[in-house]
Amino acid sequence: MMPQPDTYHVPVLLHESVDALDIRPDGTYVDVTFGGGGHSREILNRLGPNGRLIAFDQDADALANVPDDARFTLVRHNFRFIADFLDYIGVAPVDGVLGDLGVSSHHFDDGSRGFSFRQYGPLDMRMNRAATQTAAEVVNSYEPDALARILGSWGEVDKPFKIVNAITKARGESPISTTAQLRQIVESVTPRNDQNKTLTKVFQALRIEVNHEMDALDAMLRGCAKCIAPGGRVVMIAYHSLEDRMVKNIMKSGDPMKAQAEQDVVFGTVEVPFSVSQRKPTVPSPDEVERNPRARSAKMRWAVKI
Repeated sequence: MMPQPDTYHVPVLLHESVDALDIRPDGTYVDVTFGGGGHSREILNRLGPNGRLIAFDQDADALANVPDDARFTLVRHNFRFIADFLDYIGVAPVDGVLGDLGVSSHHFDDGSRGFSFRQYGPLDMRMNRAATQTAAEVVNSYEPDALARILGSWGEVDKPFKIVNAITKARGESPISTTAQLRQIVESVTPRNDQNKTLTKVFQALRIEVNHEMDALDAMLRGCAKCIAPGGRVVMIAYHSLEDRMVKNIMKSGDPMKAQAEQDVVFGTVEVPFSVSQRKPTVPSPDEVERNPRARSAKMRWAVKI
């Protein structure tokens, strides 16, 4: 039985994020991370009869949460294609885009998806189960240097080669196919007091690699600059430093790698896609974190399209 929307995923910073969109009752908005539909339902609650909401989700499990509402359209594709799809269905430019990045509660809790080291299951981690590459294939087939790069870049693991060497040795004896096997390997070379933190980083790194998350986020944020109307808003909730840094940089400079926009060498002007009014991100209240521990690392940023 599929989880109900209210248990599939508990939305983080729900009212703060939808407030930041500054909803117009007759506007057109996009939820690029539909999931359990919590943010989408709140947006629909604030839209009038002529408003419209487009949502993206590549996971077939999300279909069970689609609201019976003529104002709502679900696009079954990766959000990296936001600009192309909005143009294709004839709704661009839109008035705002909201994204609750990272992994839903449903994915972490479903052991068969392989996202969590706390659940037993196949080492899968595919957001879109029609995709071919799994985390097991990455762990068993990538060269050691490539694995070390992934753990260091996507997981920010301090000494990745210690873990990579243990993985290489283990896979030489038999394929690594379950979350439990990978957990045991990582724990075998990690001090006990660092095991949970290290496992979190390793699983995060593999998940990002399997789903090409940073490339998709880059493409989606650049797409927002193309498909949001002037004065419209982009609101993003991030859960780890890689996501948050990219969101912040795109909003400030239009470039995922640059924290500040560059001046035109001839005219001295600075062209950026968004105007950022927040000096610091919005974070969940202590009460929300107590109710929903996943919210602990969340940071919300928003900007206005120029």
